[in-house]
Amino acid sequence: MNTFESSIPLIHNSVNIMTPFLLAAMGGLFTELSGMLNIALEGLMLFGAFFSVVFAYYTGSLFFGVLLGITVTMALSLVFGSITLYLKANVFITGLATNLFASGFTVVLAFHLFGNKGVILFQDLPELPKLTIPLLQKLPFIGDLFINHNIFVYLSWLVVIAAYLVIYKTPFGMHVRGTGLNARAIKSLGLNPRKYQLSAILISGFTCGLAGAVLTLNLGAFIPNMTSGRGWIALVVIYLGNRTPLGVLIASFIFGFAESFSNYAQGSINIPADFILAFPYLITVAALILHSMWKHYRVEAR
Repeated sequence: MNTFESSIPLIHNSVNIMTPFLLAAMGGLFTELSGMLNIALEGLMLFGAFFSVVFAYYTGSLFFGVLLGITVTMALSLVFGSITLYLKANVFITGLATNLFASGFTVVLAFHLFGNKGVILFQDLPELPKLTIPLLQKLPFIGDLFINHNIFVYLSWLVVIAAYLVIYKTPFGMHVRGTGLNARAIKSLGLNPRKYQLSAILISGFTCGLAGAVLTLNLGAFIPNMTSGRGWIALVVIYLGNRTPLGVLIASFIFGFAESFSNYAQGSINIPADFILAFPYLITVAALILHSMWKHYRVEAR
């Protein structure tokens, strides 16, 4: 077995792991382009994670579980956006408040529903279907990387394509980008910049609901604060990806690979476990530093 073949399982796992980063960052990209830094991604993901698995458990349907989980997550994003945009609250304070509220509320509600503040296992939860794409399956090596993933992986790729088309090929996308560049110019056209910013926040609620559903439905369990900083990493992904859908896709894979490698290294490399578990976050810090240096270099070169 050559080096490439031996790395296929590692890369295959990276594609799975990158999915929550990709979905959350794609929604955060819309808010970023509209001129708002959405630091509530973490809390929105946690809401999606909790309510998707709970509704899937009670309804016995993954579809309705995800649909209702997304609905509740979008409702939370609507509250966050309305308080920020219409009540003029500081976006950083409301974002942090959203994260703290989601962290506490999910634990309290979990205890009320299941009498447990720790790990909640859902025994009879339907399994996520895994798809194979015949066209990809025929490709040597590459086919092994992109087949037999759960449905959320392929859905995340469709979200990337849809985001690209909306951002660059529709009037709505043009107005969202225009709001971020010059809100006064958008207002002079008789348009309401806050409407586009609120729409962007709702889109982030939709994608974060999906991102959270990936975590719990794939695991079949809910763990308090199981997002574990993924919402914050999604923010880094947006900037590392140069605020473009394709860039976000590539950056998400980098972080997915970092986490996949840390999981692989725990049983293969004689390195302290704490350092291995911290590896994805070290990559996050390094990425921020390199991105800052690159931006500074570009400014100096002009």
